[in-house]
Amino acid sequence: MANKAPYTTTFEPERTIQPIHTGGSVALDHSGQILATTLGEDALLTDLNTGRQLAKIEGDGELISTLTLTPSASHLIICSRSLSMRIYSLRPSLSADADIRYELLRTIKPHTTPVVVLAVDQTSTLLATGAADGVVKVWDIAGGFVTHTFRGPNVLVSALHFFEIVANQKEEETGISARNRNKERRKSASDGDLNIAARGFRLASGSQDGKVRIWDLYSRNCTSVLDSHVSDVRALDYSPEENALLTASRDKTIMWWDARTWKVRKVVPVLEEVEAAGFLYEGRYTYTGGANGNIRVWQTDDGREVTQSQTAKGETDAIVDSIFSPGLDLVLSVQADHTMVLYSTSVLVKIAAMTTIHPLEQVKRISGTHDEIIDLGYLLPDRSLLALATNSEEVRIVSLAQGENSSTYFGADVAQLKGHDDIIICLDIDWSGHWIATGAKDNTARLWRIDPATNSFTCHTTFTGHAESLGAIALPHTTPPESSPAFKSPLDHPPAYLLTGSQDQTIKRWDIPRDSSTARKAPRAIYTRKAHDKDINALDISQNNQFFASASQDKTVKIWVIEEGEVQGVLRGHRRGVWSVKFAPKDTPSIVGESGPAAGKGLILTGSGDKTLKLWSLSDFSCLRTFEGHANSVLKVCWLNLPNPEDRSRKHVQVASAGGDGLVKVWDATSGEVDCTLDNHEDRVWALTIHPYTNMIVSGSGDSTVTFWKDTTESTQAATTAAATQFVEQEQELQNYIHAGSWRNAITLALQLNHPGKLLSLFTSVITSSTHEADSLSGSKAVDGVLASLSDEQLFTLLLRLRDWNTNNKTSAIAQRILSVIVKSYSAEKLSSLSVRGAKGSKSLREVLDALRAYGEKGYRKCEDLADESFIIEYTLLRMDGMGFVDEGVVMEV
Repeated sequence: MANKAPYTTTFEPERTIQPIHTGGSVALDHSGQILATTLGEDALLTDLNTGRQLAKIEGDGELISTLTLTPSASHLIICSRSLSMRIYSLRPSLSADADIRYELLRTIKPHTTPVVVLAVDQTSTLLATGAADGVVKVWDIAGGFVTHTFRGPNVLVSALHFFEIVANQKEEETGISARNRNKERRKSASDGDLNIAARGFRLASGSQDGKVRIWDLYSRNCTSVLDSHVSDVRALDYSPEENALLTASRDKTIMWWDARTWKVRKVVPVLEEVEAAGFLYEGRYTYTGGANGNIRVWQTDDGREVTQSQTAKGETDAIVDSIFSPGLDLVLSVQADHTMVLYSTSVLVKIAAMTTIHPLEQVKRISGTHDEIIDLGYLLPDRSLLALATNSEEVRIVSLAQGENSSTYFGADVAQLKGHDDIIICLDIDWSGHWIATGAKDNTARLWRIDPATNSFTCHTTFTGHAESLGAIALPHTTPPESSPAFKSPLDHPPAYLLTGSQDQTIKRWDIPRDSSTARKAPRAIYTRKAHDKDINALDISQNNQFFASASQDKTVKIWVIEEGEVQGVLRGHRRGVWSVKFAPKDTPSIVGESGPAAGKGLILTGSGDKTLKLWSLSDFSCLRTFEGHANSVLKVCWLNLPNPEDRSRKHVQVASAGGDGLVKVWDATSGEVDCTLDNHEDRVWALTIHPYTNMIVSGSGDSTVTFWKDTTESTQAATTAAATQFVEQEQELQNYIHAGSWRNAITLALQLNHPGKLLSLFTSVITSSTHEADSLSGSKAVDGVLASLSDEQLFTLLLRLRDWNTNNKTSAIAQRILSVIVKSYSAEKLSSLSVRGAKGSKSLREVLDALRAYGEKGYRKCEDLADESFIIEYTLLRMDGMGFVDEGVVMEV
């Protein structure tokens, strides 16, 4: 019978919310489904509809300068600061849940300076590269060779666009200047009709000097220089219906150029630095985006702005790039904070002339990166939303739905809570998940009402009064009675009060207004207390709503009575500032500490900059236990869900901590030992919370990553018990095979169970057996057959055993005999190319074979030495034959 498997706590990362864009270029295929983004040195391909990662292409060690995706999604082109350009072929899978397969076709050094901008023609066959030295090159994507090189002035190329001049019988409509018309006429007559179609292909390039150059791909020269902008040209687009070229610049203007004469049709001052622009719906409309952070739409024929006036947004909302997807009627804009916003343009299809419309509707918002995650918490009763404080002025609400569709997939942005004027530092959520409180560096706190049924995310009340930034905030978490109106309708019953702590070293209690009419009035604090000598880092309210705790940078934690605001006790013992404090859940059992069992009012947990957690008794405010194990400050602590009463004999009360070392640790509160360490972050873990039903741990870090750790303790325990039972059964089975002489099954099972001792005894009994089968290499044809039919993994395992046995004089003979069987049973190619699992692969195989050869040669040298010595002995004996020794007349012969 199997021994009882030891109980172990395990957590595994189930899902992760991580960055998809950290600045730089973005690209979209023609269907609007595949989004290519820059992630530092790497490139990422994402399904725009479901948010699922399709492929991650590792970089070459240098940051990506620009990238692009062909309209057909057949190729991805990446240029980096290393002056290299890599062209990948993409093979999108027909399966909806399969990743995109990619293959590096070639690596090229396109320019002597970094490539700044790329463009691909609509046929996905030609690629244009523009560099900082002013050189523009055109490449054949499939062949990887240069087709054209255009040299302009030594000025950075800032925009590129392929287009084809509309065919017309009139020569002036070809876009060719008068001095080149006779030459072109002679060329077309001599080259035939095939070249007539190619005469219209053009490449427009814009540069930092404000000039736009039109390059003729047929005649290989510059046909026109459009000189009207006075700053960087940031966007180019061509409309065949209007036969017009659009140019947009940081000089705060956009221009439409007649492609027949290359004269300006219209100049419109947009009064903002334009970073993105393009034509919409057969050129009837033009959109722009720039420093003000708004997508604006203009009438192409008269330059009238179609969208209503919009308020300028902040610097982080400034638009730096955009892409129009005609298949989806969407404009994708990229903002300075790496956020991508999808705007619907369908309203433009049916509007009448001279009509003014509201700003384009935002269909979806995609956070490229959540920056440094400072705090987080579950929202709503079903915990289907997650609130993130991300080192910015707003709280981001993301979906945790498991379905994958265009609006509710896991990690999708749902809303933003905007209202604070500075970075939000802390947040707390009430028992229902409908009310969230936030504290920020603007010295204010806000209470927000979350109503997903009406898609309402509104600020209910603003609390002002602190002299410095807020570092801690707390709401009551006690669930009201089921018969109470507050339980039945939590949206209509905000929490009763709010606690705030600040860098001004004070704590304030605020009563929350019941209705929205009184909420508009600025509430006054019920009381203000000078609480600590340094910044207040954390607040928490007890489960019975009688006490609250404040943790400070002054190394102390104070316990307060909520109603009077009076100090009940002070927890002293930490050697550095205290970052986090949490009361124990209701019904927490007594825990035996270093000074005895905790009883009375309960327990409280703290985490400090001295790298420790401490568990305190609230009866006498003494430290029961100190948890040591983090290599840096403990930034957040939490209590895990209590085990069921029937499981408390084998399950213990557990707590979790997040540290500046990037680790999350789960501790046994009774013993003070670490149950498990969770490692999936590369920076400080500031945020930590626990799912109230599933015990899932959610951690947020400075590396912009949110990890959802699933409690796999039960499944791990079941698997461990099953494995132990199976091991005992296989042990008995092995003994049965040995007893019955079933060598094939015995050897295979011994290799599987990794039993070198029993495997050696098997081979020893076969080789040293008194009965040897004829024509057998090992002494048993059954054993020969087993050794000749091993899998690569089994063969490699056996070679490892032979290597070890070969180092011992007592077992080397058996090892050499079995090695001889293997060498005679397999070819050299087979032995040198075993498919070995693991990171080392062929390297570890080579080490094993080298060790076998080295010890084999050592044994051979010993045999030679013994043979030499035997010759000496034989020679000595022969020389001594016939010689005698005389002793008192007696002759003795040897």
